[in-house]
Amino acid sequence: MTNSLQLSGEMLALGRSAKGAARTMRDASTETKNKALRAAAATIRSRANEIGAANAKDLSAATSSGLTPALRDRLMLDGKRIEAMAKGIEDVAALPDPVGRELARWTMPNGLDIARIATPIGVIAMIYESRPNVTADAAALALKAGNITILRGGSEAAHSSAAIHAAMMEGLRAAGLPDAAISLVPTTDRAAVGLILTGLEGTIDLIIPRGGKGLTSRVMAEARVPVLAHLEGVCHVYVHEKANLATAREIVLNSKMRRTGVCGAAETLLIDRNIVSSHGIPLLKALTEAGCEIRGDDLVRAAFPAARPAAEDDWSREYLDAIIAVKTVDSVDDAIRHIERHGSNHTESIVTDDSRVAEHFLAALDSAIVLWNASTQFADGAEFGMGAEIGIGTGKLHARGPVGVEQLTTFKYVVRGTGQVRP
Repeated sequence: MTNSLQLSGEMLALGRSAKGAARTMRDASTETKNKALRAAAATIRSRANEIGAANAKDLSAATSSGLTPALRDRLMLDGKRIEAMAKGIEDVAALPDPVGRELARWTMPNGLDIARIATPIGVIAMIYESRPNVTADAAALALKAGNITILRGGSEAAHSSAAIHAAMMEGLRAAGLPDAAISLVPTTDRAAVGLILTGLEGTIDLIIPRGGKGLTSRVMAEARVPVLAHLEGVCHVYVHEKANLATAREIVLNSKMRRTGVCGAAETLLIDRNIVSSHGIPLLKALTEAGCEIRGDDLVRAAFPAARPAAEDDWSREYLDAIIAVKTVDSVDDAIRHIERHGSNHTESIVTDDSRVAEHFLAALDSAIVLWNASTQFADGAEFGMGAEIGIGTGKLHARGPVGVEQLTTFKYVVRGTGQVRP
């Protein structure tokens, strides 16, 4: 009981400190925020060896505990990824400041001047698993948008996250911003997550989970404050009968195999029934040669005997591994119906040279991201020119698709009058 009370007290103090720093961050100038971000990026570069050593500890523990290769890939930080993390922070610093933007403005017949102005959300709690780079991405994006972050990374990345957080703190101090602007929950105790979900007595304004279905489901079910999330990335590539085979091969391989553990990785391949021989077999051979397991329907297995039979739940599964479900369809509308039934409203791609069919696919689907002749792995904020991202939103409210700095703001109405009163 004492430990529980102690943790509760520590978490509440963390929330109150964050709330107290919100005013300072809301008023921080663009120059100050950018100075903090550039200093943080420089510190990450200068401490690359320390961050790598911390990550090695996490990877060693992950291997001992039997973490899957896909999850170990998410956890791993090599020199290239550490440099990409630093560059991502610099890219965020180079973005226009989203705070203070005039989103709309109009004048009423009575002379009232009304403006809708972008403002910070406030205190954002980020709960995430595996990927330690989220520590930097989330903190940088939130800071640029004038927000405070409370970061709770997964226990499997505890050493890596702590090393990255220490670098981010150096950025805050270089710019004279409060330490509470970026807080890292100092315990791997899972009870801390439960306390965050309560809202810490009103000190948290938004929770963003980033991780597996288990984590996200729990957050969405138990949170007492607003949540911005996507549950799964069941992404599809549909190869239409008028697809160029060479183009299809590049897109399918990249969508599935570039990185199998990211949420934008394709999990299902749909192929028009009448091109299984001409397109399907070469595509399946290419995937197999790349080390991907094929799970197909009856027609796919008849044409490509190396495929395993797909079970019904394969059509809705997020593998995050070198496995893909392959189904034949009769038409673009058949593909759309399959995606609507089994997808997660994340990212879908069509490969075709028929612009009419492509535009129908793009318009008909209600996923957050739809692509034509492009890999699903472009479902990434940096690839959209938004700098780093904090996740992919698949809900209908506030933000959809990559969540960057603009999506981490809300707005208020500023009304200017000349003495008007309401009759």
